[in-house]
Amino acid sequence: MARYGMVIDTRKCVGCYACRVSCQMQNELPVEESYIKFYEKETGVFPNVKNEIIPVQCQHCEDAPCVSVCPTKATYTTKEGIVLVDADKCIGCKYCMVACHYGARTQDHNTGVVEKCRFCAELVAEGKQPACVSTCISNARIFGDLDDPNSEVSKAIVKMNAQPLRPDLGKAKIYYVR
Repeated sequence: MARYGMVIDTRKCVGCYACRVSCQMQNELPVEESYIKFYEKETGVFPNVKNEIIPVQCQHCEDAPCVSVCPTKATYTTKEGIVLVDADKCIGCKYCMVACHYGARTQDHNTGVVEKCRFCAELVAEGKQPACVSTCISNARIFGDLDDPNSEVSKAIVKMNAQPLRPDLGKAKIYYVR
């Protein structure tokens, strides 16, 4: 059984928002809602300045705090390690929003359901890549099976010494090259 994860190489990300827009299209989100947020980190002193663009979304944590606080068990982890939300069980209490260390959740104001990145589970089930990965113009995203040492994502983690964004917050399934 696969355990899915992703590498995001911030050295390649150009901040074009293609991943965000494709995610919005795939999930039929309104323009003002998104499962991917962008942060910019500027380092250095003029004239040697570097601007890093850091896309952040649900990290699909191994022991996701959002799962443990959900009173209705609407938030759950699949056997593939993808953290999902059962919209029929969600009561919109927002406990998961508070528990998420990455601020990766958003509430649908029409339904009250709290949603987040799903690693495009419906596409992955068909053998496809998540929308954000397939549309990345700079190939900054790699998706695959973390448990397969021969997968592209596993090789990239080792080769590029990719690390979770905040290893102090638990084991995430999105690794960053910075």
